[in-house]
Amino acid sequence: MDEEEHEVYGGEIPDEGEMEGDMDSHHADVDMSAADDDAVKELDEMKKRLKEMEEEAAALREMQAKVEKEMGAVQDPATTAASQASREETDARSVFVGNVDYACTPEEVQQHFQSCGTVNRVTILTDKFGQPKGFAYVEFVETEAVQEALLLTESELHGRQLKVLPKRTNVPGMKQYRPRRFNPYMGFRFRRPYVPPYFYSPYGYGKVPRFRRAARYMPYY
Repeated sequence: MDEEEHEVYGGEIPDEGEMEGDMDSHHADVDMSAADDDAVKELDEMKKRLKEMEEEAAALREMQAKVEKEMGAVQDPATTAASQASREETDARSVFVGNVDYACTPEEVQQHFQSCGTVNRVTILTDKFGQPKGFAYVEFVETEAVQEALLLTESELHGRQLKVLPKRTNVPGMKQYRPRRFNPYMGFRFRRPYVPPYFYSPYGYGKVPRFRRAARYMPYY
C-alpha cells in the first residue's frame, strides 16, 4: 500500500517570552482597573468633603448675617430713640411701691390701687432665687391715675405702710449721681498748710557736728 502523506496546518508555537508578556499585560490591566477604582473613591471623598465645607461656609454666612442684623437693630438710633420714648411714656404712667409684704400677690396690689384708675400691669421684683425684694411697680392706663396713686402713700397693705413714689426713667449707659448731703454738725473742713516738724539742733541752725579723730596714746618718758 502506498503511504499517504497528510499535511498538518497549524500556527507556530509561541515562545516562552511571549507567553510571559501576555501574562504581564493581563496583570497590568487588572492593576489599572484597581487604580481606577481607587481614583474614583478618592474623587468621591473629595466631593463629599467639598460639599461639607460648602455647607459649613453657608451656615457661617447665615450666622454672620443674623448677628449683623441684630447688631444693626441695636445700634439703629431711630429704633433706640423710639424705644426710649416708649419707655418714658410707660414710666410716666407708673408708680414705685415700696415696703411691700413678701407674701403679697400682684392681684392684691392691683386691688389696692384699683380705686386710682385702671391698672394695666403689676410687677413685683424678685431676686435670682425667686424671692420677692419687697417693692413693686404699678402701671396704669391713664397718666392721671399716678397722682391718685401717690395719695395712697403710707396706706396699709398686709399691715405694712406702703411708700408710693413716681417711677423714674433709667437712661441706658448713664448713672444718676447723687451729691453728698451737707451735714451741719460736721461743719466745714479746712485743709491745714503743711508745717515741717520742729527739729532742735544743739549745734545751731544748718550746722552739722564735726567729729574729731581720737588722739593717739603716747607714753611720756
